[in-house]
Amino acid sequence: MSVIRCVLSIFFYTINTLFWFVPIFICGLIKLIPIKPLQKLMSWLAKQCATVWVSGNSVNQNIFAPYKLNVTGLDQLQAKDWYLVIANHQSWVDILVMQRIFNRRIPFLNFFLKKELIYVPFLGLSWWALDFPFMTRTSKSQLKKNPKLRGKDLETTRKACEKFKEMPVSVVNFVEGTRFTAEKHQRQNSPFEYLLKPKAGGVAFVMQAMGEQISKVVNVTIHYPDGIPSFVDFASGRVKCIDVRVEVMDVSPNLIGDYTNDADFRVNFQAELNQIWLQKNQQLAQFESQVKS
Repeated sequence: MSVIRCVLSIFFYTINTLFWFVPIFICGLIKLIPIKPLQKLMSWLAKQCATVWVSGNSVNQNIFAPYKLNVTGLDQLQAKDWYLVIANHQSWVDILVMQRIFNRRIPFLNFFLKKELIYVPFLGLSWWALDFPFMTRTSKSQLKKNPKLRGKDLETTRKACEKFKEMPVSVVNFVEGTRFTAEKHQRQNSPFEYLLKPKAGGVAFVMQAMGEQISKVVNVTIHYPDGIPSFVDFASGRVKCIDVRVEVMDVSPNLIGDYTNDADFRVNFQAELNQIWLQKNQQLAQFESQVKS
């Protein structure tokens, strides 16, 4: 039965994606015309199409892979504000869950993506048309070989945030930079039992570029009581319950500054983010204790 569920679920995800890919991609092409009002209109229209696409995916989940969604903290959100959304990252399912709980509650979620993801069939071009920023991760070894690459991510973030200033948006950052696995956790020697170490740069760059415009920081903690699922697990209906805690935080002036050149600010910013991560780890520990009791 789970195999049939999986096949039907993936089939309808695919049909829904292909159907909405066409108008979203057309909007993206029209936005190449350098007429500001037209570009703004096409951005709005593309996001409306994407919102309906997310609604279709949620219907698919309800029919073929229903699960109980325990969410707290959504009552303070508004659809016309600018948000920075930070979250722990364990699975591709995280994205589907976040899209579902925030759909029509806050502006459409824009994720920072690795540049390689633009080659994902259909989805890559849809993300491009929706103004998702594609980031190039520069390693320390690459910086040593070519110091000119330093600051390239900040410049990419700045350009993306310029587009975000034109209409309300929710900018999503998976602060760990990659999905949690036991292997990565051990390799990092992470001090957080249920989390990888937070990477402050991405969040700091967004705050530096548009911190005064962001209304709130939305801190999302996602927990899977039955263990971290794959997308196939999720589509097969093997995920029975998901816990999500949403904390809406004011934008502290201490989070806005020159992360690249101000060493004191960088240290303080990292300390604040580590404190948020410590609290998130405690929340995940609480979820785990509830599962075991």
